[in-house]
Amino acid sequence: MLVVAALGGNALLKRGEPLTAAAQRGNVQLAVRALAEIVRAGHQLVITHGNGPQVGLLALQGAAYRPDEAYPLDVLGAETEGMIGYMIEQELENALDHDRPVATLLTQVVVDPGDPAFAHPTKFVGPVYERDEAERRAAAAGWQIARDGDKWRRVVPSPTPLEIPDLRVLQLLLAQGVVVVCTGGGGIPVLRREDGSMIGVEAVIDKDAASALLARQLGADALLLLTDVEAVYREYGTDAASPVHALTVAGAREMALPAGSMGPKLAAACDFAENGGISGIGRLVDALAILDGTAGTRVSADA
Repeated sequence: MLVVAALGGNALLKRGEPLTAAAQRGNVQLAVRALAEIVRAGHQLVITHGNGPQVGLLALQGAAYRPDEAYPLDVLGAETEGMIGYMIEQELENALDHDRPVATLLTQVVVDPGDPAFAHPTKFVGPVYERDEAERRAAAAGWQIARDGDKWRRVVPSPTPLEIPDLRVLQLLLAQGVVVVCTGGGGIPVLRREDGSMIGVEAVIDKDAASALLARQLGADALLLLTDVEAVYREYGTDAASPVHALTVAGAREMALPAGSMGPKLAAACDFAENGGISGIGRLVDALAILDGTAGTRVSADA
């Protein structure tokens, strides 16, 4: 099977961890153990990943520049794709004893300039702050901020991904048996001009939505949305919380889940499953079991 595995932010940096190369590499080393199992089981693998903390860190570093010299979010997104992709690529090659080629592809993703998301930023990036500090930083840098759990973070536009123009390159790599790391952080957001040329835009695309689009356009057999929670839960965070191991697309779309956590994953799972593919959500360490249907939450097309 051709499997697209989307790594949640916990695969790279756990909440509250320092944004250091050592912390990221340590988490990637753990993540690739589960990914290597998928490859050893005989499946083709495409890996996507988040980049919220990393792109926010680079944006903070940009404060050292004059405002008109700071790099925009599309360029920072490309930088994080290279940085994170390098770590995943290297550690997965090590885990596979260099038996399979692994390559990272910087991936452009087309969005609509008229997308309403540009007027209503919702995508969290960067570290978390206490409210007072977040407000001070927002006032100084012109950010918009929002509550993230009991903390506050910067939010940026997150337009809907429409097209992956680098798809042909991905297909060439897969035809040669390459494990591909791509569409990192949702991909590099670009606009297509009237003459067909492309230009980057200040935004961060949701990784789960982009992963579902990628899986559909590649004709993948399965989409795994991997996180640190064992399954989708009803009434999560309450005494009545209970895991749900099987959902139809219709049933999944009726669930009210937080936009900042499981909501986008379930929406992405539905978008892929309604076209007949296998969608699974669950813990990274259970990746192969989720694919086999013995762990996590399976979302399937309506009967």
